[in-house]
Amino acid sequence: MHKLQQSVYIVLLLVLVFGGLYIGSSFLIPLALAGVFSMLFIKLCNFFERRGMNRGLAAFLCIFVFIAAVAIIAGLLYWQMGSLTENLDAMKSRLTGMIEQLRSWVNQKVGIDKKQQKEIIQQGNSQTGAMLAGFAMNVMSIAVNTVLVLVYMYLSLYYRAHIKQFILKLVPNGDENKAAGIVHESGLVAQKYLSGLGAMIGVLWVMYGIGFSLVGVESAIFFSVLCGILEIVPFVGNLTGTSVTVLAVIAQGGDSKMIIGVLLVYGIVQLVQTYILEPLIVGEQVNINPLFTILAIVLGEFIWGVAGMILAIPILGIVKIICDRVEVLKPYGFLIGPAKAPVRRKSLFNRK
Repeated sequence: MHKLQQSVYIVLLLVLVFGGLYIGSSFLIPLALAGVFSMLFIKLCNFFERRGMNRGLAAFLCIFVFIAAVAIIAGLLYWQMGSLTENLDAMKSRLTGMIEQLRSWVNQKVGIDKKQQKEIIQQGNSQTGAMLAGFAMNVMSIAVNTVLVLVYMYLSLYYRAHIKQFILKLVPNGDENKAAGIVHESGLVAQKYLSGLGAMIGVLWVMYGIGFSLVGVESAIFFSVLCGILEIVPFVGNLTGTSVTVLAVIAQGGDSKMIIGVLLVYGIVQLVQTYILEPLIVGEQVNINPLFTILAIVLGEFIWGVAGMILAIPILGIVKIICDRVEVLKPYGFLIGPAKAPVRRKSLFNRK
């Protein structure tokens, strides 16, 4: 009865925690992103400090490296976007023809003539101003959050020893070593997962680039980089990237063979990613079973949107480490972890 009561209290605590995360999302999302990304640069920051740099300069150089990496990726996309815009007029004409065919099909099959369709579209266009205003607000919000993430990252790297000491002061006397081990392993999980994910995305760029080029997709490098970057969002990102590529191929006038080729490239890349790249590069640093991986991604999207989907797996990996090392929470760590194959016991009748 005591264990059941304890479990109920833990479930109620989780409900309160998730409710607080949802309510405070605008404040917590930049802080969580900065915390996870700063863990990725702890080793680099330590490397700079061992070379005689003070902590402030080392943290600044880490932020500079992060900004430079993002700028290189954005520049590559922008460079490839130039070749994509060269064919924009042809793509527009093809899309216009496809829309006309769709309107004719709707007229024949559904019975809505083109005049009624035009009125429906005009009613939708009346909300364009509000949509543009909302888009502008979202762009401003993203810009502000980006600055906040960079500032939080710098301060997290600069004050990381101070934050660690604060965590150790929260635990009872005698448990400092255990708490220090948890903090260290949590940082390692985020580092290894994010660095492995980055290496895997680089390999995916090469594979998608070769595959799309062989199929004949225009601006193949742009779509390969896009598909690779979207891998940051597990499960959903690869489907989104491939769907965008297929739509672009259709707009470019690609035939059914090219569409099948893109889908075939996607299937081959996913097989290589699932059975070779993820076990070899990413490894089992975040040792979670697929059920709770999907649940974490869905819950992360519900609470924090796309940022929640990106943060779901590394945060759940940290939660598992804490659960595995706190006696009361060990059953939950077991539940989150991978299922082990049951040991088969020989029946009395099968024994020799």
